[in-house]
Amino acid sequence: MKFNQPQTLQQIASLIEAEFVGASNFSITGINEIHVVENGDIVFVDHPKYYDKALASNATTILINKEVACPEGKSLLISDDPFRDFNKITKHFNPFIASKSTISETAIIGEGTIIQPNVFIGDNVSIGKNCVIHPNVTIYSGSIIGNNVTIHANTVLGADAFYYKNRPEGYDKLLSGGRVVLKNNVDLGASCTIDRGVTGNTTIGEGTKIDNQVHIGHDTVIGKKCLIASQTGIAGCVVIEDEVTMWGQVGMASGITIGKGAVIQAQSGISKSLEGGKSYFGYPAEEVRTKLRELATIKRIVKDFNKK
Repeated sequence: MKFNQPQTLQQIASLIEAEFVGASNFSITGINEIHVVENGDIVFVDHPKYYDKALASNATTILINKEVACPEGKSLLISDDPFRDFNKITKHFNPFIASKSTISETAIIGEGTIIQPNVFIGDNVSIGKNCVIHPNVTIYSGSIIGNNVTIHANTVLGADAFYYKNRPEGYDKLLSGGRVVLKNNVDLGASCTIDRGVTGNTTIGEGTKIDNQVHIGHDTVIGKKCLIASQTGIAGCVVIEDEVTMWGQVGMASGITIGKGAVIQAQSGISKSLEGGKSYFGYPAEEVRTKLRELATIKRIVKDFNKK
């Protein structure tokens, strides 16, 4: 998430009431999670396991809960609770604003696009040309939709990320300040749910087709010309490369990558990254030939055991 204009280290430190290390006029241009940080961004870290990763990342300001040596060319914000203060920054620069109309006056809707009854379109949404948005679709603020996109009834774009910190008093939500981006020629079936990014974008690539009742988690990036069948669940921060096919009821863990041209058979469970150009099935999902050999071996063992 980029700020509308650069902020100084002193300004951010004052906002969250934190100490800082670095020049007071050190420039900060946005905030992001570790997997998408860029030069000028703040990243937060609150566990020793991830200190080194955060300090060595592309982020140039690290919001951290321990005084450490500041890497050259970077700055630090010292906080007793980086998670809380990251939320403060998100809320300050991207506050929730209640809608006053069903279709916002700030929404941009392209020529030839059809908006069916009972569609909600939030603030600063951009919809391209020749799209069809069917009844009861909800498009949260900031979403970006390309040309020739079809979205079927009851689909929701831009709900908050499912991201919580477990505290003694209950779960603390990480606020979402990102967006959903649909490229040109995307089709979404009925009752799909696509969460916005925490700080970046959840992106569906050009020409991808998604069936009914599919869920896509925050900050996931899906490539071009993918096919995703119904009731598939994709966790947050997943990368699905171009021309991947997923059949019904596939489920996958967060933070993994599915290589270009992979085919995932129905009801497979994916717990780790998979190479492209191969077919997979089962839980945990493995290449089809490997899985078939495993199943055949198990059947022989059971058959031999029953003969005894």
